[in-house]
Amino acid sequence: MSSIEHYENFPVASVLMPKRLRKPVAAIYHFARAADDIADEGDLPDQERLRRLDEFRAELARIAAGETPITPLFQNLAAEIRQHALPLQPFYDLLDAFSQDVVKKRYASFDELLDYCRRSANPVGTLLLHLYDEATPVNLAYSDAICTSLQLINFWQDVAKDYAIGRIYLPLDELAQYGVDEAQIAQGISDEAWRRLMQFQVERARAMMRSGAPLGSILTGRIGLEMRMIIAGGLRILAKLQSARYDMFRHRPVLRPFDWVIMLFKSAPYSP
Repeated sequence: MSSIEHYENFPVASVLMPKRLRKPVAAIYHFARAADDIADEGDLPDQERLRRLDEFRAELARIAAGETPITPLFQNLAAEIRQHALPLQPFYDLLDAFSQDVVKKRYASFDELLDYCRRSANPVGTLLLHLYDEATPVNLAYSDAICTSLQLINFWQDVAKDYAIGRIYLPLDELAQYGVDEAQIAQGISDEAWRRLMQFQVERARAMMRSGAPLGSILTGRIGLEMRMIIAGGLRILAKLQSARYDMFRHRPVLRPFDWVIMLFKSAPYSP
């Protein structure tokens, strides 16, 4: 599932984003969206998907060398990278994650999954902190926790959707530990073993999100409110998974208007 898609659950971000940052954020989003579409959309053979992602890497190399990229997408991105002194490594990391999605469909352990999230989710937060001029080591660590949690939340929300395209992000060793197999996911069976497995996943994602929550208070103004809304949105999805007894096969959680009211209420500055 898309490394950028978890942010699409939180459209408030585009409303609260300071106007001066909307253009660079749009350029980052369009880069990630286009690369994600190469990895996921249509019926291209895997080798063609990887070749097209390599073309994106070549465009990044042109930016790194101070050359003019070939495509308008990267010409726009290059202008924002130069203007805001954005690091290039997060863009390379995202491309590595998209390439991995083409060839890797299972994860043996949670450590493997975390390594994927480090490249598929965390770079987005890193780039945003650079745009905010808030990319301190402490803030980056909080951001990594939030972004990885958002990615995990997206996975648990979309277990059925991911399985339909041949992917399982639940760690295989944890599936075995809780007595769940792939056939159960294929059939959408939400029994006691499944509920125990998903309760563990949801509680871990919630703890990770809360560990990064102080970032919502460190960042001030509209940016801080945006971050608190993103955090509240992620926690709200987890609460909905729990309320559905982890049966995302039949009750995929989505954020509705009333949820936004609750999230706004809960978006007062975080205090431990």
